Amino acid sequence: MEIDLRELHVMAIVNVTPDSFYAGSRNASAEQIEARVRAAVEQGATIIDVGGYSSRPGADDISPDEEWRRIDRGIEAVRRVAPDAAVSVDTFRADVVRRTIDKWGGVIVNDISAGELDEDMLRTVAGYDVPYIAMHMRGTPATMQTMTDYSGDIADEVMDYFRRRIDLMISAGIRRENIVLDPGFGFAKTLEQNYRLMHSLDRLVGMGYPVLSGVSRKSMIFRLLGTTPDESLNGTSVLNFISLEKGANILRVHDVREAVEVVKIYKTYISQA
Repeated sequence: MEIDLRELHVMAIVNVTPDSFYAGSRNASAEQIEARVRAAVEQGATIIDVGGYSSRPGADDISPDEEWRRIDRGIEAVRRVAPDAAVSVDTFRADVVRRTIDKWGGVIVNDISAGELDEDMLRTVAGYDVPYIAMHMRGTPATMQTMTDYSGDIADEVMDYFRRRIDLMISAGIRRENIVLDPGFGFAKTLEQNYRLMHSLDRLVGMGYPVLSGVSRKSMIFRLLGTTPDESLNGTSVLNFISLEKGANILRVHDVREAVEVVKIYKTYISQA
């Protein structure tokens, strides 16, 4: 799979789950998945992110076999509707990565734990030589929001974390050009910490790796505004533009058309500099 992750990309979220935090992103049936993928590609998504395990706080745990069945169903739909689309797999389990690549070929691995929840993940990614998105999180999705006590500045802590994890990735055999960093907005962070991290996102970009920003309809928007995920599209667009201005390369979103419009506006805006 050839994709330049230093270019600007809109990554469409395709959740093959019944319990994602944003109800509008849940796709259980083959027809729903296909419709979602078709719309995302037509609207301009350049990466389709398939997930079978909800990482919202308090989500139910599922077995690796069930997660794999969901992801397999999702990628099958992608390959049927958009066979040339770049696919990322949202999983922290090495076995799911192995089963996915063995059946469907190269994908991007999108790991919310940066390899911490499965000790075999980094070796597996290195063995397949595929792009790897490493996200900052503490604990697990079930415990992360009890782990928001940081000793210093949140941006410093996240950058220190990634320095340690990158050393381990390189030691495991992952090539530097395959590494993408995700600061993990909403994961083990308070509302204020999320905005502090967004304000300092350019510092993370300065580490020299592509950066993914995933803020779509998250609580840092709807809790601040006293609304709901359903009412958080406007706030998402604002934060997506800020993310691009800070240097992020990838926007991971539920609403593809709107994100593609943000990218177009951003490109026109910076072309006047």
